[in-house]
Amino acid sequence: MGTPLGDFIRIRRDSVQPEQLGLPDHGRRRSPGLRRSDVAARAGISVEYLTRIEQGRDRNPSVAVLHALGDALALNTAEREHLRYLAKITGDECTGHLGPLPARREVRPSVRETLRLLEPGIAVVMNRLGDLLAWTDAYKTLAEGTGLLESDAPNLTRYVFTDARAKAYFTEWDDVADERAFDLWRGPKAENAEWLAAELAPAAGPEFTRRLNSHVVPPRGVLRLRHPSGYELRLRRETLELASDAQQLLVLLPADEETARHVGRLREGSRHGGLRAIS
Repeated sequence: MGTPLGDFIRIRRDSVQPEQLGLPDHGRRRSPGLRRSDVAARAGISVEYLTRIEQGRDRNPSVAVLHALGDALALNTAEREHLRYLAKITGDECTGHLGPLPARREVRPSVRETLRLLEPGIAVVMNRLGDLLAWTDAYKTLAEGTGLLESDAPNLTRYVFTDARAKAYFTEWDDVADERAFDLWRGPKAENAEWLAAELAPAAGPEFTRRLNSHVVPPRGVLRLRHPSGYELRLRRETLELASDAQQLLVLLPADEETARHVGRLREGSRHGGLRAIS
């Protein structure tokens, strides 16, 4: 039985062409990308050991081996972090460790106070499953008319994959969908992510399941929104990890002067007031 770690290594191996790493082309291959022998030689491990990792028969490679595999596959910083994370959860499955804490929906008073201090900025507290837990008035204004906050328990991941309005709201919907699926791997507890995946899969279909299993590490560039008012918005993202809560504080900042003007007009036209939080 395979593991997320083995799947990621195999997917990355299949996606890299020999010429990208300066390796000779040995002719026809049964599958695209690098041979196991190519990666094993570059990592300084045996082909048999790499096969065991990919097939899930070895679930606890050492830190040195993970570094060597990262070098062999020419992984970037984000991909190396994902490799280490998958190794951790794969090892936890084998040893029976509980792993990260369950997803919390409560927002600590000090975090709520931080949100208040960020007004009139655009900010939201969420977890990696996509639950939107608390937000500023400016964030609510930005979501007005999109359907994102209509639910009693709004969830960004569910919204992206199951609400048709999401494709109109997110100008680069494919990139946002990649991000939401990827973040489920970093969910606070494996069974929480699996529960949400099981709920989403029937409704979202292959758009979701393909992304969930692809292990593509998203670049997370400027967020582009098409507000129902007609404004095109470009927003930079700053994320503060609230590690003890398994939550994130996401702040959206105008990426250009035109966006700043549009955000100002949306604030002026909004009749909503105050901070909304769900506990």
